Amino acid sequence: MSDTRRRVKVYTLNEERQWEDRGTGHVSSSYTETLKGTALTVTAEADGSLLLESKINPNTAYQKQQDTLIVWSEAENYDLALSFQEKAGCDEIWEKICQVQGKDPSVEITQDPIDESEEERFEEMPETGHLVELPPCEPAHLEEIAELVTSVLSSPIRREKLALALVGTGYIKKLLQLFRTCEEADDREGLHHLYEIVRGVLFLNKATLFELMFADDCIMDVVGCLEYDPALLQPKRHREFLTKTAKFKEVIPITDSELRQKIHQTYRVQYIQDIILPTQSVFEENFLSTLSSFIFFNKVEIVSMLQEDEKFLTEVFAQLTDEATEDSKRRELVNFFKEFCAFSQTLQPQNRDAFFKTLASLGILPALEIVMGMDDVQVKAAATDIFSYLVEFSPSMVREFVMQEPQQADDDVLLINVVIKQMICDSDPELGGAVQLMGLLRTLIDPENMLAPSSKTEKSEFLSFFYKYCMHVLTAPLLANTAEEDQDLTEGAAKVNPVCPDNFQTAQLLALILELLTFCVEHHTYHIKNYIMTKDLLRRVLTLMNSKHTFLALCALRFMRRIIGLKDEYYNRYIMKGNLFEPVINALLDNGTRYNLLNSAIIELFEFIKVEDIKSLIAHIVDNFYKALESIEYVQTFKGLKGRYEQEKERQSRGLSRYRRDARSFEDDEDMWLNEDEEEEDVADAGLDKCKSDYGKFMESEKVKESQDKENQPKRTTSGSFKFTFSHSAGAANAANGSKPPPSASSSGAKPAAPPSGQAARTGLVGLVDYPDDEDEEEEEENDDEEEEQSPRKRPRLGS
Repeated sequence: MSDTRRRVKVYTLNEERQWEDRGTGHVSSSYTETLKGTALTVTAEADGSLLLESKINPNTAYQKQQDTLIVWSEAENYDLALSFQEKAGCDEIWEKICQVQGKDPSVEITQDPIDESEEERFEEMPETGHLVELPPCEPAHLEEIAELVTSVLSSPIRREKLALALVGTGYIKKLLQLFRTCEEADDREGLHHLYEIVRGVLFLNKATLFELMFADDCIMDVVGCLEYDPALLQPKRHREFLTKTAKFKEVIPITDSELRQKIHQTYRVQYIQDIILPTQSVFEENFLSTLSSFIFFNKVEIVSMLQEDEKFLTEVFAQLTDEATEDSKRRELVNFFKEFCAFSQTLQPQNRDAFFKTLASLGILPALEIVMGMDDVQVKAAATDIFSYLVEFSPSMVREFVMQEPQQADDDVLLINVVIKQMICDSDPELGGAVQLMGLLRTLIDPENMLAPSSKTEKSEFLSFFYKYCMHVLTAPLLANTAEEDQDLTEGAAKVNPVCPDNFQTAQLLALILELLTFCVEHHTYHIKNYIMTKDLLRRVLTLMNSKHTFLALCALRFMRRIIGLKDEYYNRYIMKGNLFEPVINALLDNGTRYNLLNSAIIELFEFIKVEDIKSLIAHIVDNFYKALESIEYVQTFKGLKGRYEQEKERQSRGLSRYRRDARSFEDDEDMWLNEDEEEEDVADAGLDKCKSDYGKFMESEKVKESQDKENQPKRTTSGSFKFTFSHSAGAANAANGSKPPPSASSSGAKPAAPPSGQAARTGLVGLVDYPDDEDEEEEEENDDEEEEQSPRKRPRLGS
């Protein structure tokens, strides 16, 4: 038998009864020694690998559908389909299959799927027993017809025989004509029987019947039959919805009548499957699987036909980007593209690549840049979905477009900045759109998908671009909500920030931004380090440790944890010079005796420093904060830090090792980092004020609501710097734990906590010292010492 090669797509039916594309190749039909028979073999056109090798078994039922499809089952739950590029190729392979099975190529199905339970009875039947005799198509016989259709559903062989009889005699059109007669006569009993008949015919699950029933001249009558469910008191009005309510909007007139018919048919069949028919859990799992396939292949054909019509797509893009286009028209165009991209997901990977490349060449990204900046919420949402399809398809394509945008243009119109601003200004209280956009931004700045051999410089070029033109837009809300409060000279009271950081929606937004920045710390080295040190970003982030929203405090702590996790000495010196452990330790002490996630996360931070033996940080913590942490004994973390500190001092005293790097000062190291990108800093600063202004305008409406809620919210004491202020003395706290009170700061060799760099120490703020009333409280605690030993507290309650 000679080889016949034809270009095909191979599909398999998955567990969800959806067709999955297995690739494109060339099919041949030839004798295969390993299978001991004639087999269908598909070789991948990309690499020559074997996509399919299937023996043509004499008893396998092959179906030919829609002139270019051959479908069959190889096992109970393993269905296969070959979709041919040309009808001629399908006909030739079909002839080969029929030749092996000894069938006439004019048939649509080669075998009857006989159950084992019926096989013996079938062999005993005379030839005339194979035929299904249909009752006359008359109103008096409708009940008989309904009983016949319902009775065959449990038997695959009888379903097949009935389907052949219905197709061969033109019975479907006779039934639909009878439906019109019954409806005109308002014969409810007859209409109820027709409902059962049409539903049963659909459940026969045969593509040849679907092609008849879903033709233009039949489909609305099919929908009409399905309106008269006997279980309903009044019939549904599906036809009224499809003809009057559901309007087909042509954003650009479609001249191809075949394409127009295919779109109408697909929508109506989808409506029948999703709205009219019951869910698949109501009947057998395999019922209507062919209906899903019918819809799937229709969508593939629609996308292919639209993609090939370059004149149509060009006109759509022209109107989408034309400033004269009305908003309502532009909304329809964007929704069309959203639906178009959704349909494209049915394409096989190679065709999907060609599809998105076609959209890119026609200018989809510049168009999205325009529509995403519009005020229409529906347009923004649709544009975001289209953008997500593009980013998922090719992040590199989006990055390349962004970097090619005119550098002289305003930063505000850059596509990524438009995306960032849409994330920041999401009006949804749950920030659903912002979460989606954050995920897309994360994909775009992920170095893991910047490793294509053809673009080795993509990573460095894009990250330099992002940090120069976009990072200040991303961090604007964070910097606006963590600005240092100004001291009122007349009243001595701190002014409230213009936007309250304790607003829940604002807190959610800041958490998203911190998540992105944390990702940057993990995956970007030089760029994020330079930005953090230039903007003193970590200090601003740690301001959020004071937030009443624990999830936001945890995000700030996670950001610091990732920085310390890098074990980078530049970061460590920056933290020590800025005294940035102070807000973390304040949060730990302020948390009191509560045993929660914040408590555990802070302790894990110090445990990491201890286990990794980060000597510079250990010395800084012990020198400045040990007196405040010494009383925490339910974990050994802080004693362990002290132990490592003492061991290092002992080694130093013996001259066995050096502890500190003295080759150059921290200021020299810092200058090396901060002076390298002064131009980037200038550009970022230029755009920062504008971003703050935009963000402030958007959130202006929140001020009124916040001012109303403020009186009912618990307030913290505000100040220009963090401080250690305890309602109980350190001595009392230690007594509560059964330990001796620490000596005062004046008698200790440890340094008191220094105020943060750049801030003056204020009167009344004393760090890490005991209060004058310590002795009185100590006496009271000593009286209760025996009781405390019997029921020790987890930790001292240091917060008021």
